[in-house]
Amino acid sequence: MTAPRDLPPAVVVGLMSGTSADGVDTVTVRLERRGGRLLWEVLGRGSHPYPPDVAEDVRRAMDPARSDVLLITQLHQRIGQVYADAVTAAQAAHEVDLVGLSGQTVYHVPRVEEQRGWRVKSTLQLGESAVVAERCRVVTVSDFRQSDLAAGGQGAPLVAFSDHLLYARPGVARAVLNVGGIANVTYLPASLDPNGVLAFDIGPGNCLMDEAAQAHLGSPRDEDGRAAAAGRVDEAALARLLGDPFFALEPPKTTGREHFYLGRALALGWPDGPPERPEDLLATLAELTAVTVADAMARFLPSGDDLEVLVAGGGARNPELVRRLRRATGRPVTTFAEAGYDDKDRETLAMAVMAYMAVHGEPNVLPSATGAAYPVVAGKVCRPAGARRVGTWPT
Repeated sequence: MTAPRDLPPAVVVGLMSGTSADGVDTVTVRLERRGGRLLWEVLGRGSHPYPPDVAEDVRRAMDPARSDVLLITQLHQRIGQVYADAVTAAQAAHEVDLVGLSGQTVYHVPRVEEQRGWRVKSTLQLGESAVVAERCRVVTVSDFRQSDLAAGGQGAPLVAFSDHLLYARPGVARAVLNVGGIANVTYLPASLDPNGVLAFDIGPGNCLMDEAAQAHLGSPRDEDGRAAAAGRVDEAALARLLGDPFFALEPPKTTGREHFYLGRALALGWPDGPPERPEDLLATLAELTAVTVADAMARFLPSGDDLEVLVAGGGARNPELVRRLRRATGRPVTTFAEAGYDDKDRETLAMAVMAYMAVHGEPNVLPSATGAAYPVVAGKVCRPAGARRVGTWPT
């Protein structure tokens, strides 16, 4: 098998605004492919909360009952401006060659479900990348999901591609679990064979817990899982929540806040009304995340006692959730921080890696993860006049 061609070094800023809809994280990384391996060095990181009105409008845009075309049109530019501010901050510290961002997902339709009005697979990410390209004078690659969707995939999960390049180790089978708004997992085989990589969305990560904390605790999140730790799991409600048909679907599969939101969860789990104590609600939702992760790993990942589990995302900073994950999976669970990584890096690095590959005309999505018929070069390129040329594509 011929080794991939070498690719020149570039300093890339990856941006990620996830389903938690609380802001934008950035990573500045130097990337180079040499001798068939992707070499990487993190140079800097940033975190940029959405202004409160933007955060509220993002949540409105995710709700079909409250969204409208004016809101989405305005928000597309406003998020682009937040992205541009974040890139400008990164440029103050390093000379940046390239930017990669997927956009703020506000609605994702990964499969046809006529009863929900889902007549065609589709997805929408907001945040105009031309704002970044023109304000920051840097080549910007964005909107990665659409090409995979056009090739028959579900447009997600995208991070499996970079997980394989960055975190796979010979002789070690790994499950990289990201607990953001939605929980997803990537299985990396010990053989390093990309055809053996599995990746899929599991279900709710922090999204239901965060909504419950906002509604019942007056806080953006249940800090350190303290409320969940003080509560009792409502076993009957948990059983009803586990009856959600999404959990029975086999991979490849993906989901988002359009499916897992608090109002729907309350109607399904507590048809007679929510529990009196918010602590019990938070405990039950935390247990839902832990149990569904454990069940998905047991059902869909290759079995073996030597599987390493690495946890990234905001959930990795919730000790109560990590405790529940360890108990539910029955496996050693290591957080990204404990493994020497930054737990926010996983998805921001994915955006940087995908942009780097795209400008060189290299496939940057794994069909084994998304269900696409073939690998695609995903991403739309904005190249401002006079910007330093990066890569070989488009010519």
